[in-house]
Amino acid sequence: MADDVTARPASAAAETAPIRDGARAVDQAPARSTARAGAGRRRRAGSVSTGTRKRLEIAFFVTPALVLFVLFVVVPVVQAVRYSTFRWNGLGPMDDFVGLKNYANALRDQIFTDAVMNNLTIVVLSIVIQLPLGLAIALLLNRDMWGRSAMRVIIFVPYVLAEVVAGVVWLMLLQPGGMVDAVLESVGLGDLTQLWLGDPEIALYTVMVVLTWKYLGLAVILFLAGLQGVPTDLYEAAQLDGASWWQVQRRITIPLLGPTIRTWAFLSMIGSLQLFDMVWILTKGGPANSTMTMATYLINQGTNRGLYGYASAVAVLLFGISLVLAAFYQFFVLRRDNQDAPKPRKVVAR
Repeated sequence: MADDVTARPASAAAETAPIRDGARAVDQAPARSTARAGAGRRRRAGSVSTGTRKRLEIAFFVTPALVLFVLFVVVPVVQAVRYSTFRWNGLGPMDDFVGLKNYANALRDQIFTDAVMNNLTIVVLSIVIQLPLGLAIALLLNRDMWGRSAMRVIIFVPYVLAEVVAGVVWLMLLQPGGMVDAVLESVGLGDLTQLWLGDPEIALYTVMVVLTWKYLGLAVILFLAGLQGVPTDLYEAAQLDGASWWQVQRRITIPLLGPTIRTWAFLSMIGSLQLFDMVWILTKGGPANSTMTMATYLINQGTNRGLYGYASAVAVLLFGISLVLAAFYQFFVLRRDNQDAPKPRKVVAR
């Protein structure tokens, strides 16, 4: 009986213990939820501060480049558009407003339309000639061979030469009785000597040869860089399957080199549209305007004839043509490369 009485209080204490623990847990629940809410607010405040800091860092590094872009690209374009609406000689006040008449005169000028066609011809010939030639040289120099480094330097040197230096050298080589004619005569090909830069029928193609010599090194270096990214495992697997050298290049190398080729073609197109210095040194657009480009036509009308308003209209047309072709190429040719490029992952601060 005594054991019974003694045991009852112990069991009662055991039964009331969960009740006290539950009450304590209920009392502590608001405190824990408050602590969690405070921690969440601190995390959110930390993430906001991190995001703000990142935006400030981006603004700090982008702002100088943006300011330079506005000052040296946007402002000159806007000023050129403004000048193009006036008949102006570059000296007096701009008070003779002509609207779009300068543009209409440029589009009606046969010399300007021929210059546009010359630029487009150079674009096509640059891609048709330099692409296979540069790709063949890059494939050759990508193999283990004696003197490979020296050949790479020799091919790339013309590209780093100043256009003025290269143009003057070629002007001396191609003049009547120059070294080119002397070499042809020394090997018994004297009948092939021509007025290389004085014949309207061949002057543009002669300039194209000089341009190929000058800018082929860029294509070769870009293609060699692209070839370094082709996995060697694919070549080994193709060799085990018995593929020939041409099949390996056609099925593996060239497809994987596609983004590099398309990027080079874009650079070549923009450079050909804006070509000026080499043509100006060699022919100044002659003879008989056969090598005239849009840039040389612009300089001839502005600097030589003092028609700065008209030259500004030509500059705006050159900018518009380049912009349209670049946007067209970007949308239809480079679009797949941009879509296949890896997207940067968004880092969320915790």
